[in-house]
Amino acid sequence: MITLDYTNQTIKGLFGLEGKTIVITGGGGGLGLSMARGFANYGANLVLTGRTKETLDKAAAELADTGAKVLTVAADTLELADCQKIVDETVANFGAVDVLVPAAGVARRHPAEEFPKEDFDLVIDTNVKGTWNIDQVVARQMMKQFEQGKSPAGKIINITSVRANNGHPLGYGAYAASKGAVISMTRQQAFEWAKYDINVNALGPTIVLSALTKPVFDDPEKAKIFTDRILFHRPMVPGELIGSAVFLASPASDFITGQVLYVDGGCVAA
Repeated sequence: MITLDYTNQTIKGLFGLEGKTIVITGGGGGLGLSMARGFANYGANLVLTGRTKETLDKAAAELADTGAKVLTVAADTLELADCQKIVDETVANFGAVDVLVPAAGVARRHPAEEFPKEDFDLVIDTNVKGTWNIDQVVARQMMKQFEQGKSPAGKIINITSVRANNGHPLGYGAYAASKGAVISMTRQQAFEWAKYDINVNALGPTIVLSALTKPVFDDPEKAKIFTDRILFHRPMVPGELIGSAVFLASPASDFITGQVLYVDGGCVAA
């Protein structure tokens, strides 16, 4: 029988990330940067990745006050070679990949019957293929860590959305499809990689108040469509994802895998 020693000291450390190394794709802004700040304040080392080095370096500078060690790696997760570069540089600098958060994503909005192929492909490529690529390459590294006796070998926190569950009148066909795929891949990865002691879960936020969504909230009619579906009748702000992200990255969630944690103000329940 497996027994775990939950002493007062281990309980106090359930949410600690000291010495852990967390890779965040799309780490240069929005949700990625917000989660990075949360992880840093709990003691993690950070690897911020994205396509633009200048954006990543700016994000790293914004995290300087946390005292965290921050590595930036310019890379495109649609390229497997770039995904391997992220892993190689992370291991070279910190020795392991403890947690992966593939937060890079895009959205395009058009009526379903008019959705341009190039926009549909962009959303699916970025949100599905990009997530799959980096998950796969990082999982291989975590499998090596498992063989070396590391337990848990690592954690992957995919990013889905409430749009995966509910239809929407403002043209989210590609985005909804992509985030539904992320849920399915999360469960499949959890099933296949549990034997390597890898946890795979997903966070499901609702619409987030940010520069990208400002045009929506500048339009009262569009804003109402979103907020009427949220039980608290307001959008989420980026910082409200921090607690859930820290939970899924920390020892507190070691026996949780294959799950979607919605941070949505009750949107899925509405």
